[in-house]
Amino acid sequence: MNWMDVAKALSEVAVWEMTLRSVVTFVVLLLLTRIMGKKQLSQLSYFHYITGITIGSIAGEISAQSETHFINGFIALIWWFIFTMVMSMILLRWKKARKILDDEPTIIIREGVILERSLKSLRLHMDDVMMLLREQSIFSVQDVDWAIMENNGQLSVLKKTSQLEATRQDVKAAATAPKYFPTDLITDGKIIHENLQELDLKEEWLMKKLKKKNITDAADVFYAQIQTDGSLFIDVRENE
Repeated sequence: MNWMDVAKALSEVAVWEMTLRSVVTFVVLLLLTRIMGKKQLSQLSYFHYITGITIGSIAGEISAQSETHFINGFIALIWWFIFTMVMSMILLRWKKARKILDDEPTIIIREGVILERSLKSLRLHMDDVMMLLREQSIFSVQDVDWAIMENNGQLSVLKKTSQLEATRQDVKAAATAPKYFPTDLITDGKIIHENLQELDLKEEWLMKKLKKKNITDAADVFYAQIQTDGSLFIDVRENE
């Protein structure tokens, strides 16, 4: 490629047009986001999540694609802004509209009992639930009284009264090391043998623990987790 070809290629690049598009789009998008408020920024619901993605995609199209007509792109951006503001007002005034568009929070643990139907409706596995609990520094389901899946995908947790914050120095208790790390042993009726091996435990030990709770078949257990003291948290499968 000679210098003439390079010069021709550079002349075809709309440097100033794309720079102007980017600057104007950035300023307009910043102003619109500011007007729409923090709720849109945090994407608290399905509606805000969808409109946030769409408005961002339109802005990206305007600033990066020279084929996109500048005015047409901004008309689309302004209309989505108007639509978002109108729907926000509707959601603010009518509770039924909020229920239809945003759904409602879903209880997945009630008074220490795991609600399997709720997990199925949300298409959640216990691995997902445990990940969300660990994000809140909760490593055992046994410590949870209530857990609610919010509309934005966040998990709100109420610990059992006995698990509310109190340091060992406060109660002057001995700080002994835990015997086990809280680990899943049964999920959805299936024994997790690799976890038993990791903890140097036998399936016979697990079955003895279950029999003490009058459970003779692991398939009857939805979820079981060993606790730090060696005890077993057991959630029995719901009757369909």
